[in-house]
Amino acid sequence: MKKNLTLRALTEGAIFVALAQILSYLKLFELPQGGSITVAMLPIFLYCARWGFGPGMLASFVYSVLQLLLDGAYAWGWQSMLGDYIVAFTVLGFAGLFHKQHYGFFTGTVVGSLARFLVHYLVGVWVWGEYMPESFFGMTMTTPWFYSFLYNGSYMLIDMVICLLVGALVFKPLGKYIRGEDLKK
Repeated sequence: MKKNLTLRALTEGAIFVALAQILSYLKLFELPQGGSITVAMLPIFLYCARWGFGPGMLASFVYSVLQLLLDGAYAWGWQSMLGDYIVAFTVLGFAGLFHKQHYGFFTGTVVGSLARFLVHYLVGVWVWGEYMPESFFGMTMTTPWFYSFLYNGSYMLIDMVICLLVGALVFKPLGKYIRGEDLKK
């Protein structure tokens, strides 16, 4: 039985990662220096809610490598490759910490999104701060800390809300699947 569950987790992980990668190309909006509004994190969060932390971290890491290789246009140096792609997308797997909770998908989505925001925020300050414009969103920028907060928060907050809304729509009909209740038989 355990061997079947491992194979199922790997298979579903591959499908969810592929779906996340495909959804990452359907951008509702893209910022000029990287970052976009998509629903691409949703399959990763669904997988994490279903399978938990370990498998969720593995799927998130695989997704991070795909993001770097297939969408790494904004990574100009190793710091950005590591921070904006590998670390930022891998931390989505922290959503799996809440998979045993009834509404763990929602808590996990918030935690995973905040973790990814935090990584982008710090990389934005340390790596991209020197490219800070004089004004952003009509405000004068005086510190990379505030600029990175606004820049990364502008798309990460919307991404998180979209994932929560779409997740809420599918939670009632797919709740038992998302919670992994079919795996406990």
